[in-house]
Amino acid sequence: MSSLFKMHRGPINLKTHRGPINLKTHRGPINLKTRRGPFGSAMLALCLAASPAFAAGRGVSFRSEDGRTINALVFEPSQHPAPAVVLVPMLGRPKDDWDAVGQRLADANILALAIDLPGQSDPGDSAVLGGWSNDVRAAVTYLSSRPDVRPGAIGVAGASLGASLGALATAADPAVRSLALVSPSLEYRGVRIDAAMKEYGGRPALLIASTHDPYAARSARELAKDPPGVRDTRLAETAAHGTVLLARDADLVKALVEWFQRTLVN
Repeated sequence: MSSLFKMHRGPINLKTHRGPINLKTHRGPINLKTRRGPFGSAMLALCLAASPAFAAGRGVSFRSEDGRTINALVFEPSQHPAPAVVLVPMLGRPKDDWDAVGQRLADANILALAIDLPGQSDPGDSAVLGGWSNDVRAAVTYLSSRPDVRPGAIGVAGASLGASLGALATAADPAVRSLALVSPSLEYRGVRIDAAMKEYGGRPALLIASTHDPYAARSARELAKDPPGVRDTRLAETAAHGTVLLARDADLVKALVEWFQRTLVN
């Protein structure tokens, strides 16, 4: 490689340049797309290797029960039919907050569907806010209609308000086999989930919260008391809430993915 990196001061036309380049001293632009020869090939490979991997979800849409269009991102695994998980965001946050988790699930051969909420702010009416859970139900119905989703292998994961909506949506829906609540609240702006979790019954649920988020941690502990089924509680030392907690704690993302592997795949 040393023969490729001699002194070069001026700008380089990589369509025609054939000489060696010293990367430590070179100040001119380098167009790797047009660079010919071993230097261009080697540098393009190095840049791609150094860049963080990113695979965005594919945009899809479907209808809610009242006819509205629900926009979502789907992260598709390489093998199918596959289990699937609906990802529900926090209040005021977009579906894109779930990008990293969605890709991790797809890498684990689980299809992920991240949805937007009906609004970006609190409607000021707990009945209306709780009714947003209908969009989660619509997402489950949409997944059930897809031929690349394994029947009977659908889960839901929600963060903060999304956790409340996920609990409400799945309580009486036997199509949902597994649930994960990140930073749950027994009561969120008038929307309670304790009755819904009892109705959810013996199906498994993962409860994630930060010890620095007292109400979420207490809610997780309360929801895990005397459960009719499996309740796995993970309390983290990372100081954050909802999807921000997942973004800051890679171990929790790993635990979330492994949870759905155990409860949907195995």
